[in-house]
Amino acid sequence: MRHKVDKRKLNRDSSARKAMLKNLVTSLFDCNRIVTTDARAKETRRIAEKLITIAKNNTLHARRIVLRVITKKDTVKKLFTEIAPNYSERNGGYTRLLRIGPRKGDNAFMVMVELKGMKEKEEKTQEEKKDQESSKK
Repeated sequence: MRHKVDKRKLNRDSSARKAMLKNLVTSLFDCNRIVTTDARAKETRRIAEKLITIAKNNTLHARRIVLRVITKKDTVKKLFTEIAPNYSERNGGYTRLLRIGPRKGDNAFMVMVELKGMKEKEEKTQEEKKDQESSKK
């Protein structure tokens, strides 16, 4: 029975597990989507959603809490200026898990973790850049 068991161990000791999850969350906020295994994706989602909720406050204290997990300052800046304001009216559910299928080598089930609503925003900015480039010519 799994009573009172909070998180997955992911076959790692605590320091390696924390480092791996910090790197996955940082990559998620950098690239807006990552591909990883199912168990890792579920743990990454837990941390990422908590950080987005904290970042919605946009205070110095919130920024320092986020900096404990995300060590890249430019990623933290992106989280506070672009990602968190995008979810100001949403209460949770900021990420989406898309099942891809088994990995070829070891048959581990792969999942794509992406931030909801960021894909459309990315496409709009790319279109705006193309319009600006075409207007310059």
